[in-house]
Amino acid sequence: MGSFVLERTIAAPVERVFALSLDVGVHVDSMTAHDERIADGVRSGRMAEGDTVTWDARHFGIRFRMTSLVFDVDEPRAFSDRQLRGPFAEFRHRHTFEPDPAPGTPEEPGEHATLMRDEIVFRSPFGPVGRIVDALVMRRHLIRLIQQRNDTIAALAEQS
Repeated sequence: MGSFVLERTIAAPVERVFALSLDVGVHVDSMTAHDERIADGVRSGRMAEGDTVTWDARHFGIRFRMTSLVFDVDEPRAFSDRQLRGPFAEFRHRHTFEPDPAPGTPEEPGEHATLMRDEIVFRSPFGPVGRIVDALVMRRHLIRLIQQRNDTIAALAEQS
């Protein structure tokens, strides 16, 4: 099973970063390089507990569809999503958000920031071949995708 954790500090309040992370439009905007679009489910705005969305995107020159379910929403601290149908044998993503005071001086503390953490667990199909693909290709590809998504979230959160 492949996995990784990414952390990023964003100079914006937890509530704003949390809301942007659940917004399907923000996700689509972050994946323009992969021609990602919504094929079914929630089509605009913020997802909530129990919502599903089917993403349609191009990766490695191939069109993929993945239906995700949002669950364990604990606003504004955390939520999870997992693949219901799609290219992976398993895919789970835990999102957590913690207040992270930005640096300042004792006389003038900095603005509050958010420590955003992404924990991804994934497994490609096809047994041993899938494990090799995960180790050689998929892990790096998924890290780049999550970093692109997080760049978009940070840019939007920090401009408000």
